[in-house]
Amino acid sequence: MPDLDRHRDWLIESQRDLEIQDFIFPEILDGDLEGFCRDARARLDGFTGRLGIHGPFYNLPLNARDPLIRDVVKRRLWQGLDACEWLGATHMVVHSPYTTWGYNNLDKTPTGREELVEYCHLTMADAVRRAETIGCTLVIENIEDKDPSARVELARSFESEAVGVSIDTGHAYYAHGSTGAPPVDYFVKLAGKHLAHVHIQDADGYADRHWPPGAGTLNWRAFFEALAQSEANPRLVLELDDNNRILEGAAWLIAEGLAR
Repeated sequence: MPDLDRHRDWLIESQRDLEIQDFIFPEILDGDLEGFCRDARARLDGFTGRLGIHGPFYNLPLNARDPLIRDVVKRRLWQGLDACEWLGATHMVVHSPYTTWGYNNLDKTPTGREELVEYCHLTMADAVRRAETIGCTLVIENIEDKDPSARVELARSFESEAVGVSIDTGHAYYAHGSTGAPPVDYFVKLAGKHLAHVHIQDADGYADRHWPPGAGTLNWRAFFEALAQSEANPRLVLELDDNNRILEGAAWLIAEGLAR
């Protein structure tokens, strides 16, 4: 929450895209959630830009097979949407169910892919309907995804404007460098019009670094060229390990002519 105060003027100056990430923590979800949201909204007085949250994800698989686990995931998604409604937030990030292991094993059986999608629907159906009602989009973020198109197909399978695709640039770069996934700009091209959200972070292709742009080796020019050619208009959110470096990362992108 202190980061809202620190960057408030910069956010409001151009009504930049904003994502509040505190809702990943169980202690926030199970505490005075409505009061927390009221406080955040008060700190953002004057902000009229696109606002969203990072939804809960710790130990919460969207493709939960066990019905008891599925109920827990449903509850956490519902709490995240409570926060969205109280904040007036219009996107919520959720984590992709696709893994490196799954890439090599989903096609081992004739129904592997279909079962994963079916379990995601069982987990997410209520949340998707509520998101439609409150004007929020659930954006599915790549984590270990080696095949970018699988997550796009999952989003499309809901046949709802309330489900879209998110790209985390550092996650995509990790998958490219460490597991043989396509380059990061391919993730943009394959998402097409379904791309609704981007986490911008730099990395080295080995780990999930969350460095400011310019601090790693990601090919930002190719990434932003792919964005420019896309028909999508995604929210662009700097997601860094050190929020004190947000302005540094933004300044580098501006100096490189990639953002304004």
